Amino acid sequence: MGHPFPIREIARQAGLSEATVDRVLNGRGGVRESTAYEVRRAIADLDRQRTQVRLVGRTFMCDIVMQAPERFTTAVRAALEAELPALHPAVVRCRFHFRETGPAGELTATLDRIARRGSQGVILKAPDVPEVTAAVGRLTAVGVPVVTLATDLPASPRVAYVGIDDRAAGATAAYLMGEWLGDRPGNVLTSLSSGFFRNEEEREMGFRGVMRARHPGRALVEIAEGQGLDATQYDLVRAALERDPDIRAVYSMGGGNIATLRAFEDLGRPCDVFVAHDLDQDNTRLLRERRLSVVLHHDLRQDLREACRHVMRAHGALPPAGPARPSPIQVVTPHNMPPDVPFDTATG
Repeated sequence: MGHPFPIREIARQAGLSEATVDRVLNGRGGVRESTAYEVRRAIADLDRQRTQVRLVGRTFMCDIVMQAPERFTTAVRAALEAELPALHPAVVRCRFHFRETGPAGELTATLDRIARRGSQGVILKAPDVPEVTAAVGRLTAVGVPVVTLATDLPASPRVAYVGIDDRAAGATAAYLMGEWLGDRPGNVLTSLSSGFFRNEEEREMGFRGVMRARHPGRALVEIAEGQGLDATQYDLVRAALERDPDIRAVYSMGGGNIATLRAFEDLGRPCDVFVAHDLDQDNTRLLRERRLSVVLHHDLRQDLREACRHVMRAHGALPPAGPARPSPIQVVTPHNMPPDVPFDTATG
């Protein structure tokens, strides 16, 4: 039974004699199973308490760097601030660097400033381009751990990715789309905010693979580079609808859903099925109004809590964990909205 604690400390924690603890640890027998359990529990308790001691008084200054629409960054800020008290006894303070769009050079300049100034960790949502991967490498080289959130940079030396299995999410969207459309005719509009975000690329591949296998006769019409912003999304959707009169459904991987629905309405076109991602403020309202069919959701608070823990582990303040598991995907309808999602505010 491996452990770093002296027998005397374990005995004190378990309320047993040192001789009894010694017999349990060395497997000498003559000890009841309940007593052996008490020794194992004492070791586990000591390990947890040691972790607490390592965290007491520790302050971790983290930088949250994100390229995403304001509705998503607002949800991230709210979710993170709601989770910070749960990280006690450690104190996590955050600096936020949010932008909706822009050239990669501006994003890498932000990351390089953080590398020069110093940080205990960076939580990053960024496009998967070589310039960003290189900037993550420079952060790592000066001892700043990077955790990718919601979309990954797999070629970078980031310490962890936190988010859903996006290919499985896309496959789930295709399953729902096929079941709800049934035998009705019509093509499907697939909408990406940008082809440079790894998560949306994975969603698109999962969706396309299932649709080709199960519904080969249904055409998929792709639009991209609206950046998830209503101002640019409307024109892209309207142009696609004018080109293809058979579009009857939408799989939105990157947002801008208010503008997408407005384009359908302005042209007097029905949208039979609409599958979206994330219960941000816009999607929460649209789902309650039955204008979206379903939202594929994940617990953003849980993701941010885990991202902070990865930063702490990188500094040795928490014990190592096993391989990171993807966040569970929740299929949310108007009838099973998570209880912590209010009507008019964005949450994770």
